[in-house]
Amino acid sequence: MLEVSRLSVLFHGRIAVDEVSLSVDAGESVALVGGSGAGKSTVAKAVAGLVEPSSGRVLFDGVDIVGLSRRRVRRVRRDIHLIFQDPYASLPPTMRVADIVAESMVIHRMGDNESRRKAVMEALNSVNLTPAARYSVRYAHELSGGERQRVAFARAMVTGPRLILADEPTSGLDASLRGEIVELMGDLNRTHGTAMLHITHDLALAQRGSHRVVVMQGGHVVESGPTDRVLTNPRHHYTAALIAAAGRAHQNF
Repeated sequence: MLEVSRLSVLFHGRIAVDEVSLSVDAGESVALVGGSGAGKSTVAKAVAGLVEPSSGRVLFDGVDIVGLSRRRVRRVRRDIHLIFQDPYASLPPTMRVADIVAESMVIHRMGDNESRRKAVMEALNSVNLTPAARYSVRYAHELSGGERQRVAFARAMVTGPRLILADEPTSGLDASLRGEIVELMGDLNRTHGTAMLHITHDLALAQRGSHRVVVMQGGHVVESGPTDRVLTNPRHHYTAALIAAAGRAHQNF
């Protein structure tokens, strides 16, 4: 479904991503892991069309989406949704939840008002914001961080995307809420078959529900493979260091 091939991104002459290749199959959950500055978020933004690659290809269903016409890009964007790491910045605080969730349907000209209302209720239910009718009329500024991130996932799911790019979706949340959001991603993956690319610095969270792990350091992919193999038998010293750090941080997770 998604194939990133030798992707490079330059920022002000500095290499942020250097010939990164990775893939996400239909219905698969992949964790893209690395420390700050590794280039993980830049890869996600390049896939989402928010930054322009210097070279390389981003294939979705075999079509290179880099440089597509605006009309064709709009169609692809229905299938790919990026969730940002800061739920306080990504949701308009003075909009009602129902309007936030329906916004993607409006942008993509999907359905009439009644079908959108039903889709919003279904999306809120799918992310466990119940009763949906009560949450739908609340404003974003009235919600907790965990609730806001669930709204962000509902907004993503309402158009029926095939791939969600979740960029550090648990950043800033406490331990219990981090676990809940990761469990939510697993539920959406299993129940709806929505593929996930989970960008995170936290291997302890990455191992929960991901089928494969891709490890980045300094703009490069240094290791990738099935989650169990990578976490139990790392082949790169940086992966081993991340695992050790995760173990120290999550001894009681």
